[in-house]
Amino acid sequence: MTHPGLPRVNGVVRRGVLRAVSAIGGTAAVAALGSPLHTGNVSAQVSGAQPVTPPASRIGPADPEKAQEIRAEFLHAWNGYRTYAWGHDEVLPVSGGYREFFSGRHPVGLSIVEALDTHYVMGLDDEVDRCVQWIRARLDFDLDTDFHVFEAIIRLVGGLLAGYLATQDRQLLALCVDLADRLLPAFTKSPTGMPYRRVNLRTGAVSGARVPLAEIGTNILELGVLSQVTGDPRYFRAAKRALAAVVERRSSLDLVGTTMDVETGRWVDRADIGPNPPADSFYEYLWGGWAMFGDTDCLNWFRIFDASLRKHLAERAGGLLWFKQVDFRTGALLGRRQSCLAACVLSAGGDEALAADYHRSWTAVQEKYLVLPEEIDYRRLSVLTPGNALRPEYANSAFDLYRRTGDPVYRADAWRYFQHQKTFQRVPGGYTVVKDVTKRPMPKGDYCPAYVFAENFKWLYLTFADAERFDYGTGYLSTEAKILRGLRGRGTAPAVSGKAVQNL
Repeated sequence: MTHPGLPRVNGVVRRGVLRAVSAIGGTAAVAALGSPLHTGNVSAQVSGAQPVTPPASRIGPADPEKAQEIRAEFLHAWNGYRTYAWGHDEVLPVSGGYREFFSGRHPVGLSIVEALDTHYVMGLDDEVDRCVQWIRARLDFDLDTDFHVFEAIIRLVGGLLAGYLATQDRQLLALCVDLADRLLPAFTKSPTGMPYRRVNLRTGAVSGARVPLAEIGTNILELGVLSQVTGDPRYFRAAKRALAAVVERRSSLDLVGTTMDVETGRWVDRADIGPNPPADSFYEYLWGGWAMFGDTDCLNWFRIFDASLRKHLAERAGGLLWFKQVDFRTGALLGRRQSCLAACVLSAGGDEALAADYHRSWTAVQEKYLVLPEEIDYRRLSVLTPGNALRPEYANSAFDLYRRTGDPVYRADAWRYFQHQKTFQRVPGGYTVVKDVTKRPMPKGDYCPAYVFAENFKWLYLTFADAERFDYGTGYLSTEAKILRGLRGRGTAPAVSGKAVQNL
């Protein structure tokens, strides 16, 4: 189920991207998951493998002044939500209204759940407590309505899980398990194991057989950590089976399409769009399955696609690195569009040079327009879709590169991003989208996506703060910037046994 107010790329609402996963690994509150699912001939299975050791963080001394300004702006945005939309999913900060994301009839306090671990790492304990109290008193998933499976997993399951890891509040975990159980029929009722797009939370009825690649493959981090915390392997196994089903349907070029019919197991299009949505975070979560859980299948699959994207999609235009769209069966050129959601496509496995190369491409776009447009034709850096929905991906990229290299240029990039966001997207009621980044003044819309409370300010704050509650050496953030490893301090959940899921 897509939200009518969200910008679309290729007709699909998406906000996760292929992250700089080489910079990060796993979750501090849980140990290695091993390789819990045997998948036949897809690749070799090594039981009990340990997750990859994260590289050392090179974060320099904190810049408290900048960190506090970012924190203050987060609170400005949050106070707008609290004033106008408390208990609802998202705020309309210009008109002082609200909207629901999943179902118009059933608010689930999406912004509250999204903000939990951001409040925590910023030391905003009163707000953590306020959010937990609302969740404990009001959040209920026994709803006779269809939920978008992908969004529910990365936003609600991930948010409740990160909140639990921060606070050890068992009711947060119970709600997380309840929701995950209600979403599982999307996987278990599918003949291929690839999830349907929507599921009714009360009845378990599924719908939406044509599913974008990212929505099939962006589940293993949240569901894998949930398996570890609970000792129940069903969640991880469902997510990994979905990944394996996609890998088995790759072409002879090791490329994949964009949208799958999860009932027939056939691609319904011919375009490999690489890091662009709605494919993006599929690749990110392949690496995540290895970095988080030591799953060698996921590592092998990531290497297959990493090589094929470099070979068939990567090219230069105007001296900058981009990724074209090709026919996944033949490699024939289909297009040269690029979404700003791909701004933090960085090579996994420690390829800092390629990561920096692609970041420079998006820096050139930011320098030209100040705020990134939704979509460009990269041959001339010309705008195809002029709006900006408060996208966090460039800030994500800057943080990952700064953490990995310690190069202050990435802090400078992040600060410029923040200043432009503050100049063009701040309103008295918080922060809002803009309609056209090419116009001056930039015309504003009236919508603050809930992910702003999970992502934008968190990436920026972590870039400039020496956050006591985040381990910069081991921390791992999901595609929705939920901290699934590296939370420390007040109430951090204890590590579990570290057994492979098949032994739990």
